Amino acid sequence: MKKAIKLNYRDYDVILHPLLTEKSNLMTASAQYFFAVSRDASKPEIKKAIEGLFNVKVKSVNTLVKKGKNRVFRGRRGRLSDTKRAMVCLESGQKIDFSTGV
Repeated sequence: MKKAIKLNYRDYDVILHPLLTEKSNLMTASAQYFFAVSRDASKPEIKKAIEGLFNVKVKSVNTLVKKGKNRVFRGRRGRLSDTKRAMVCLESGQKIDFSTGV
């Protein structure tokens, strides 16, 4: 019998979207998943949000801040926003299925 999940709306603010690239798809074989997260999210918050949203057990969370690049569009200089990413390692035997709705 599945454990009842308590819905926490902050979890949806912490986890913005999964990062689905070639490299991240290769890492899913070793139970590592990549997510774009809120800039003010901490590692314990990210861990709690992943466990709450996907009903899995998280082993570790690593984060990085990707600095925004300078761009020129129609002669105007601008800067892309900085983004924060999280690499989430799951316990052995755990898996996240992105094809189902959350």
